[in-house]
Amino acid sequence: MWAALLAGLLMILGLQATSASGQPRAQAEAAAADQVLTWTAGNDIDKYTSAPETAVAGPATIVFENSEATGNTTGMPHTLTFMTSDPEYNQDVQLNILANPGDDQGGKHTAEVTLTPGRYMYHCTIPGHGEMKGVLVVTEGGGGEDTTAPATSADVGGTQNADGAYVGSASVTIGATDEGGSGVERTEYAIGADGAWQPYTTPVVVDQVGEHTVRYRAFDKAGNAAAEKSVTFTVVAPDTDDTVAPETSATVGGEKNPDGAYIDMATVTVTASDTGSGVNTIEYAVGDGAWQAYTAPVMVHEVGEHTVRYRATDKAGNVAAEKSVSFTVVAAPPEDTTAPVTGATVEGTKNSDGAYVGSAKVTVSATDEGGSGVAGVEYSLDAGPYLAYTAPVVVDRVGRHTVAYRASDKAGNTAESVTVSFSVVSGQVPAPPCPEYDERETVIVGTVDTGVPNRVTNNRCRINEMIEDEKEWTSQALFLKHVREVMDALLDEGVVDRREYRAVNKAARQSKIGTPGQTEGYRTILDGTAESFAKWQQVGGGSFGLNPDGSITSSTTTPGMGMLWFPERKYGDFSLKLQWRDDAADTANTNGGVFVRFPQVHDHPEESRPEWVAIKYGHEVQVFDSPSGDMYKTGSVYGFDRVGLAGAGVTEKGTWNDYEIRVVDQHYSVYRNGVLINEFDNTGGQDFTPPRSDDPGTDGRRFASGYIGLQVHGTTDVVSYRDVRIQEL
Repeated sequence: MWAALLAGLLMILGLQATSASGQPRAQAEAAAADQVLTWTAGNDIDKYTSAPETAVAGPATIVFENSEATGNTTGMPHTLTFMTSDPEYNQDVQLNILANPGDDQGGKHTAEVTLTPGRYMYHCTIPGHGEMKGVLVVTEGGGGEDTTAPATSADVGGTQNADGAYVGSASVTIGATDEGGSGVERTEYAIGADGAWQPYTTPVVVDQVGEHTVRYRAFDKAGNAAAEKSVTFTVVAPDTDDTVAPETSATVGGEKNPDGAYIDMATVTVTASDTGSGVNTIEYAVGDGAWQAYTAPVMVHEVGEHTVRYRATDKAGNVAAEKSVSFTVVAAPPEDTTAPVTGATVEGTKNSDGAYVGSAKVTVSATDEGGSGVAGVEYSLDAGPYLAYTAPVVVDRVGRHTVAYRASDKAGNTAESVTVSFSVVSGQVPAPPCPEYDERETVIVGTVDTGVPNRVTNNRCRINEMIEDEKEWTSQALFLKHVREVMDALLDEGVVDRREYRAVNKAARQSKIGTPGQTEGYRTILDGTAESFAKWQQVGGGSFGLNPDGSITSSTTTPGMGMLWFPERKYGDFSLKLQWRDDAADTANTNGGVFVRFPQVHDHPEESRPEWVAIKYGHEVQVFDSPSGDMYKTGSVYGFDRVGLAGAGVTEKGTWNDYEIRVVDQHYSVYRNGVLINEFDNTGGQDFTPPRSDDPGTDGRRFASGYIGLQVHGTTDVVSYRDVRIQEL
């Protein structure tokens, strides 16, 4: 392990052992001969065994030893790294040394560097050694160690009145210089005799009316502290006609018991606002106590009844009327360590065998003697995940069932799970509308057994019945999407847990349901992938776009009528299956269609507009659900055989429709959602009255084989298609 870690760290860190000043190595070694700085490490990973605290600017020899001699008996590697990313510390020395008792140096390494005045942060870069760090203070070389504290001064600025008081506000500017050589590290200030020290970065502005004292001090990089100094001044309000006192309010917060008393502590927050001269001070007093300056929310811990008074003063000297809030603080009740007591009853009509006829109702109860109260009750049906119990559980699925239940109190105690088992036999309750019937004990997708219990879901169907693995799926992507949607809903409802969710989705992928070998000879020619979509071509106006869910939708911005067609091959007798959906945005229904048996659009000698080849020399099977407009409704063979809306079986707008167009010789059969809605024999003769002059008629140019296409009618006739597949007959 150590060997692998050592190798990795060597690659990451390397060894930077050249002089930081850029001196030739021989000169740097000679100059640094008198200054040797040694770090050692042992078994500890939170501190170096020894480390220098100070050094003199100039060349130095860094020695880092991590060996058995320095106390390392475990072989643990350590590094000595100078940090160069923090602007508070010197960044001019690049030093990374990795030492291990087993390395070729025996754990002892040296490096030559040049140090400059200031502070260097060093640390160990091995993960887990976060506290193994320190600071090296470097003073100016040649002048000895810096023992002189910085010199400090302060200047008060602002507009003064005749009495020397500052009107409105005063600004305190603090300066610090260091003659000792190491330089000023930081300057601090504090307001008032008891104020906390704060870093000084910009002039301190004091705008509260009254007398003030600002204290200040400074530290150099050698650790010398300047003696504390102070300036005192008075701030007065500017001339104002403000005669209105501030507005005040207070709120009490904390955890309450049922009686409204605060448990263990109440926190009083006071606010004040003044639209005139501005709020100067806020004061509070607890009970009959003395007034105190309010600077933070007041916390009251003492058990009993309390009153907190408060008031505010603005800068013009107007004092708000005293107000108060009253409340009670009580001690927290004894700790509750007792779990709730639970029980359950099963009700319903029983037969002679003790089974419940039709359904059984399970009522769960819980009481808490520990004092904190019941927080919640949960139940699990037939080994499913625990769900929140809010009402009696009605079980009407025939079979043997087990309900487990438990309760938790507000102190976090949870009762042991208890179960009740019973049987339900058939009664007069209607069977649930499940897509399939599957009473197997576990969820089995195809032939893959997930091991997940085949539980009853919230709609009374079992999981495997919702999966619909016996249905004929046209593509694996569509089946996997369906399974994922079913499992998403069951996970949200708490019927399955996360592990079971993953197991069922994995089984769906392994089942191969929907793959070409599982689709009874149908070949998918548009499966929702970009690769499949790229095999189609758009001619004429309009366009289609590929959606994330694998469907395609006609454009609302590209004008014109056109066609997306599949140029890879022609088809003679076939069964073409697909799904379409009316996605028009307005109340009108969309207009689209499926073209079949048309010739190669680019090579046809009689057409300058290739999209019209499909209309004039093939057949269009119409998609149009509008009650008005074109007489040719969904299922019609356009121009030859009309179908009304009654025959089409109109679905709600935005609903996917299954479409099958079956063509054998010159006989056309059109199915919508599994229902035969049109049959047409292509024996010639148009349905148009009078006949269209541009139709080629029946002189042999309506072909016995041809290509497949999808119509786009215009930007307002928005239609979507998906899962286009074909089987040659």
